[in-house]
Amino acid sequence: MESAIYIVATPIGNLSDITLRALDTLRQVDLIAAEDTRHTRRLLDHHGIGTKMSSLHEHNELGRSESIVDSVLAGKSVALVSDAGTPLISDPGHTLVDLAKSKGVRVIPVPGPSALIAALSVSGIACGKFIFEGFLPAKRKGKQDVLTTYLNEKKAVIFYESPHRILDTLAVMVEVFGDRDLTVARELTKRFETVYRDRLPGIIDWMQADQNQQKGEFVLVLSGSKLEPAESSEAEKKKLLSRLLEDLPPKKASALVAEMLGGSKKEIYNMSLALKDNK
Repeated sequence: MESAIYIVATPIGNLSDITLRALDTLRQVDLIAAEDTRHTRRLLDHHGIGTKMSSLHEHNELGRSESIVDSVLAGKSVALVSDAGTPLISDPGHTLVDLAKSKGVRVIPVPGPSALIAALSVSGIACGKFIFEGFLPAKRKGKQDVLTTYLNEKKAVIFYESPHRILDTLAVMVEVFGDRDLTVARELTKRFETVYRDRLPGIIDWMQADQNQQKGEFVLVLSGSKLEPAESSEAEKKKLLSRLLEDLPPKKASALVAEMLGGSKKEIYNMSLALKDNK
């Protein structure tokens, strides 16, 4: 097998959702670098694969990436897998791929399952163009700040969320987006797979009425805005600018405010400089 790093997509639930090429790759490589070797062992055992494994996760990625790249430079082949879906998509692997590219190591994609694409395909929401945000910040203010940047976004926006944060995230979405359409895709391809679409307040009512719907891993597909951004008052612009300037440089913050609330980019940029000077 060619000496390279293979980025192998694995099932997001149903263990049969894997390509023939992915199975061949996992059988033939010298090593499988797995986010969680115990989790990946179930997949390998299901398909009768005995390839040696090593862990590569967010806590050891820097050091482990160097040894993996060295082994590939020495002629070995390595497959990278995450716990579910396509590696690097809200999962570890960027450090490894970035280092491999810098060292001239070939990185080969072995495409397959992806939770965000699966959710989009059944959402019923217009998704010819979309934005993938991934996981939102854990803290409420961080969520509000990120979600506010999508207030007037015309494209569908996709988020990942965990069970212990789902209700809080939905509550913040209602605050920001009102009664916008949302599709919740839960436990995709697994036994309790659920895909439910409604207005945001209705989604919360549905989920609160059945605690089982609060379990599992979630993909949230938010419909794009159908409203044209209205010209907002100077006070509203200053308020949003002040919040964004806590985390963003003036140029970026000003561009976002102009896009979301309307107005001259130059005037808003000057406003941001004045706000920074007054702090």
